[in-house]
Amino acid sequence: MSSTDARYRPRDAGANPPLDHPDYGSTRTRHPKQPPVPLEHTLSEVTGPGPALADVLPEDADLTTNAGTGAEAMGERIIVTGRVVDEDGTPQPNTLVEIWQCNAAGRYIHEGDQHPAPIDPNFIGRGRCLTDEDGTYRFLTIKPGAYPWRNHPNAWRPAHIHFSLFGPALVTRLITQMYFPGDPLHELDPIMGSIPREHWHRLIGDYDHSITQEEWALGYRFDIVLRGPDATPFEAGGAGALA
Repeated sequence: MSSTDARYRPRDAGANPPLDHPDYGSTRTRHPKQPPVPLEHTLSEVTGPGPALADVLPEDADLTTNAGTGAEAMGERIIVTGRVVDEDGTPQPNTLVEIWQCNAAGRYIHEGDQHPAPIDPNFIGRGRCLTDEDGTYRFLTIKPGAYPWRNHPNAWRPAHIHFSLFGPALVTRLITQMYFPGDPLHELDPIMGSIPREHWHRLIGDYDHSITQEEWALGYRFDIVLRGPDATPFEAGGAGALA
């Protein structure tokens, strides 16, 4: 074992959701039924987002206007920022951070979302940015609404924002969700319920008045720890589902 391996502190498996969580219905069909089969890495798996990083523009991080319609998205403006760090608190610069979310009415622009809530033509619900030298990212967006998702009777998802992070290779993609403090739907959400309650604070952003801009937007801080026993819980096997 190398010295680097010797310093590595493993992730707390108990703080991460299981592949199959019966209360979260779609996990029954989405998780693998057979043991993983090791394969040789391909070129795309050992190379990073590369050219995609050069295409990231400052306006990509403003979800209130990046629809390009010339009008602003409807809803409560919020600033979401935080740092991406490793298990030792070391900042991770130049990390591609992507987010996606529903609009203020709880509706995604996606054919799979037929929730009868209005679509905002000025809100595409996705954005991206790169972390700076301090590992900091920052988005201006709209606070997402809650929405029904038919997992069980009267099922509603709490307001949340999906996060995707790319490391130096495409296979290092990690996906998680940020929730908002004080949401009564947390207690009823089986996706949150797949994680022990004592670890929920790792998924709930903190309201931070120092981030809030007067007469403009409220501010939330959501730091992301990539590995180690205090790592942010990530979705096993990636995601892409609306939920």
